Parts: sequence; structure tokens; C-alpha cells
Amino acid sequence: MAVFGGVPLFYMELALGQFHRSGCISIWKHICPIFKGIGFAICIIALYIAFYYNTIMAWSLYYLLSCFRPTLPWTTCTNSWNTPNCHRYTYMDRNVTWSNSSTSPAEEFYTRQVLQVHLSPGLHQLGSVSWQLALCLLFIFTIVYFSIWKGVVWVTATFPYLVLLVLLVRGATLPGAWRGVIFYLKPDWGKLLSTTVWVDAAAQIFFSLGPGFGVLLAFASYNPFHNNCYKDALLTSSVNCLTSFLSGFVIFTVLGYMAEMRQQDVSTVAKDAGPSLLFIIYAEAIANMPASTFFGIIFFLMLIMLGLDST
Repeated sequence: MAVFGGVPLFYMELALGQFHRSGCISIWKHICPIFKGIGFAICIIALYIAFYYNTIMAWSLYYLLSCFRPTLPWTTCTNSWNTPNCHRYTYMDRNVTWSNSSTSPAEEFYTRQVLQVHLSPGLHQLGSVSWQLALCLLFIFTIVYFSIWKGVVWVTATFPYLVLLVLLVRGATLPGAWRGVIFYLKPDWGKLLSTTVWVDAAAQIFFSLGPGFGVLLAFASYNPFHNNCYKDALLTSSVNCLTSFLSGFVIFTVLGYMAEMRQQDVSTVAKDAGPSLLFIIYAEAIANMPASTFFGIIFFLMLIMLGLDST
């Protein structure tokens, strides 16, 4: 998907932006003025994506602030939001029986304290606004504004790599990490016949490389006219894919650790996808690590900085 879709589109947008010195709206007067509406549609899509990233960063900020408590709030089942199905376990405690109805403290913290989904019966009655998340979202929008105004790319682009290496070393030393690595590297060729895999692959490439959102056109318009954008496209795409591959090891070493603690298969633990993987599975693993507060702070700080880069 990267070879036949992501990289060619990435290079095309860099070349168009650099040659025409235009963004996603004004560039259509050089190509086909009747398609100018596509440029406006790109801006609307980018606005929706920005809302999504800012929401994820607001959740990360909420978790980051929660890390400064004496005990991480998603490590115990004695909080006001917990239910009788909550089960806390550690690697050394084998007496806890995990069933299909069991929920972890991290899951209940995410669904019942952060999102408070149990207070809403559905979309027809959303309930009141959570003032904690509203303040976090307001702060994130403020940070995004000043980041765009002044620019902090050298911090937000390099710090996540440092955190990834720290988390990779820590994850590789956890019991059962090898199970996650094997699950990550062992291919299941039958999945290639599933359209869901190809859709997920396309979504990963488009969200990571960023073609189709107008950002590459805008950035490339500031390049010198004779800049080698072909080399930039290949280099940036290669670094991006290698970073995603490295991040897979960071995630799946922890998933192997969680599978070892729950005495389940890695596939069962890895069934959660999207934000749940970060705010439930990974947060739960951090809570069971030594120096959990430190790893929690750097992990959620990394998520905020990655969100700033993406936005």
C-alpha cells in the first residue's frame, strides 16, 4: 500500500506544491479551475481530522495530569467509578481469574471516569459536558495555536523517538514480551484475502504520510523551486515506515506482557484497536510496571507531542 499508493501520492503533492507555489485551494486554478471545490473539501476534512487529533491529545493530557497523583488512578478497583466486575492483577498474583465479563481498572477508568459513557443512554441523550475534558481540550487548542505561531517542531519531532527507545528497552525486559514480538512478526497470509486488512493498511498510510489532506501541498510551496523533492519524498516515507515498524515492537512487547499476566493469547489481548489500545491496554501495562508514574508521564507526554506534529 505504501509503494503503490502512499509514496507516489506523497511525491506528487510535493512536486505540485513546490512547482505551483500554492496550497490545496489556489492550486486548482493552475490545474483545473472547475475542481476548486475539492480544495475546500480538503480543508473541511483537515478540520475534522484536527478535531479528532485534538480530542486524543485532550485525553492524553487528562491522563498526564492523573499521573501526578500519589497512585495512578487506573491501578485499583476501589474508586467511585469502579464496578464489581473490576479485577486488579499483577504478574506475581496468579490467584486472580480473568473471565470474559472481567474488566480491568484501566478499562473502567477510561470508559467510566474519562469518557463517562455509562451516564449516556445513546446519541439521543449525550448528557452534560465534562468540565475536566473541556478544560483539557481548551488548553490543547491553545497549545496548538502557539505551536503553529512560534513553531516547536524540533522538540515535538525528536522527543517521541527518545521515548520510543526508552519504552522499547523497558518493554523488551518484561516477562512474556517475546510472545508479542512473535505475534507481531509472524505473518498470517490468509489475512491478505480480507478487505479489512487492505482498508486498515490504506488508513495507516494516509494518516501517517498525510497525502490528500493538503498539508504536503502547503509545506512544499515554501521549498526552493529547484529543491530535490523526489529525494525528500523517498527519505521522509522511509523514515516514516521505519518509525511505524519500530513502534510496532514498542506496542507488541507490552501486549505480550499483558497476555502473560492474563494467561491469554496475544490475539485476545490485542483485539482492542484505536484509542483503546493506548488508553486501556498500554495504560494498564504501565500501571503494572515498576516506576509506573515515570513511564506514564513520558508516554502520555509523547502522545501529546505526536498529536501536535500530526495536527
